[in-house]
Amino acid sequence: MNLSRHLPTLAALLLAAWAPAAIAQQGEWASYRDAYRAMVVFEKYGKPKHFLQNQLQVVAREKGASVDGVHLSLHGKTTRLNLPLDALGRTSFPLLKAAYDENAELVLNRTAGEVTMRPRLSIMVRQDGVYEAADLHAACEQALNYQRYVDAPSYRNKHCLGVRFSFAKKGPEAAVRIRDGATLGAFDGTAFADEVGDVVRTVDYRFAQWPGHGQVVSQNLPLAIAPLFD
Repeated sequence: MNLSRHLPTLAALLLAAWAPAAIAQQGEWASYRDAYRAMVVFEKYGKPKHFLQNQLQVVAREKGASVDGVHLSLHGKTTRLNLPLDALGRTSFPLLKAAYDENAELVLNRTAGEVTMRPRLSIMVRQDGVYEAADLHAACEQALNYQRYVDAPSYRNKHCLGVRFSFAKKGPEAAVRIRDGATLGAFDGTAFADEVGDVVRTVDYRFAQWPGHGQVVSQNLPLAIAPLFD
């Protein structure tokens, strides 16, 4: 049997199977092994992905809820590791053979009704804040191609609309502009389209409204850049 032919289907099944299993109650745990299987799909994905990063994200389950104060740690027989979360609840997922072999525990300090965990795909943030328009197009297409790889039925008919820059509500200004052109409007929203939790300041750069060349400049470092699909 040629497993490579069936990898996208297997990946989608793993992602779907892991999502409900990853809901961790206080004092309870989610399987590191199941999370590992879902996250390693991105590591083994062979198509272009150099503009992308895939992280583990702790997300609120209720509208307007916050992940402030959430702590995530990995507990195993030989492994004990704190996994610091960024302002959006994301962390780099450690692919550890020892933790996999002993089926270590992913432990949250929140109840199942408040938060859950999922893989989160986003676009790499540049420290200089300058993005080539063509690179943002390519990054969105890379993200869409990967989503089609893991979940073809849901993304087969999707198209790239643009990208979303997100910033903390209290902190550096959400100022994104076209080089030698207009400043894009900011509004309150969620960093990722499928979220219901924390509201942040967001700026959408939509491809149809601007030429496919030139530069997009973010005055301050965004919390994240997310692809936008229709």
